[in-house]
Amino acid sequence: MKKFWKTTLAVAMSAFMAASLAACGGGSSSSSAPANTESEAPSGAIKIGGSGPLTGPAAVYGNAVKTAAEMAVEEVNAKGGVQFELQFEDDKHDAEEAATAFGTLMDGKMQISLATVTSAPGAAVAPLYQENQIFAITPSGSSPSVIYADGEGQTGAYGNVFQMCFSDPNQGSGSATYIAAHPDLGTKVAVIYKNDDPYSKGIFDTFKAQSATEGLEIVYEGTFKGEESDFNVQLKDAQSAGADLLFLPIYYTPASQILTQANTMGYKPTIFGVDGMDGILGVEGFDTSLAEGVYLLTPFVANAEDELTKTFVENYKAKAGEVPNQFAADAYDCIYAMAQACEAAGITADMSNDEICTKMVEQFTSMTFNGLTGSDMTWNENGEVTKAPKAMIIENGEYVPAAE
Repeated sequence: MKKFWKTTLAVAMSAFMAASLAACGGGSSSSSAPANTESEAPSGAIKIGGSGPLTGPAAVYGNAVKTAAEMAVEEVNAKGGVQFELQFEDDKHDAEEAATAFGTLMDGKMQISLATVTSAPGAAVAPLYQENQIFAITPSGSSPSVIYADGEGQTGAYGNVFQMCFSDPNQGSGSATYIAAHPDLGTKVAVIYKNDDPYSKGIFDTFKAQSATEGLEIVYEGTFKGEESDFNVQLKDAQSAGADLLFLPIYYTPASQILTQANTMGYKPTIFGVDGMDGILGVEGFDTSLAEGVYLLTPFVANAEDELTKTFVENYKAKAGEVPNQFAADAYDCIYAMAQACEAAGITADMSNDEICTKMVEQFTSMTFNGLTGSDMTWNENGEVTKAPKAMIIENGEYVPAAE
């Protein structure tokens, strides 16, 4: 088995590839968190797999997903209907590690999946989910490359890999539309994005296109790659260009470094981020006062007043000792959407992966789902979800809804 997965890994890494098999229809069957977790299996449980960064700089995301998924599995199982068993592996936000984790999950007899937490690992293993006919829904892998063989052109949908999060194109266009509708935030926009990351570049591309449509002026475009942490050049160029709003379609670690360095040089533009910045208040060593007034586009606000959100936040805080972010909320929704689909389709653990996958796709492309991150959610045949993003602002160390 180990030899087989080494071979599979080589295929996946060379590929980010166009898939050759019809989905579900043919072909071969900052953290000290533990490397993986597996729930105790109830009798007749359907096995759910998934991977995400439980260690390393993106661990806030992976641990939030793992914790919320465990919560949801416990709740679903307690209801006495469909039963789930969860196995979650650490992929360190790395494509090769994600492929290795996929092999471990397959060795554990995974039947349906949470896929990956972040986009680059998700793009690497999506072909494997198609080849092995495992239905997958990622809570937060928002790049089109997670659900399309050609992510840039958005063609060649895998057909059995779905998203709970709204996609990068939607985040980019939604951010531009929101900023244009609120000129008090700023009228001259600078962007700093990670040009070797499909998540960051994908959001930037659609943000730029929608900005042109909205008449939004982008005065500076700065890039970085890899683990770069010195942003003084980009910030000085943005300041020199007269930018009074800085759009950051990036993850929270580099965002915290940018905010720190901007403060040091006395540059104080409005900061506008996307879902990857959710978690910035938990960055070790970061002065969170610098995040006051930061805007984010997200599907979840933890202090919302509806009963579903209040109960979820209360239970999550009791389990994890902290307020859940949108990654946790998306993962929680994934498990409940899986349960809804399994119940409706009469899926049982003794069915083949092929049969389970086909039934899950049929359910997801026809059902309506209400959850923490949206109401009346639906999915198209490509795996894209329809739901509305929300803007929030950080005030007094908390995420609160921003003006609509």
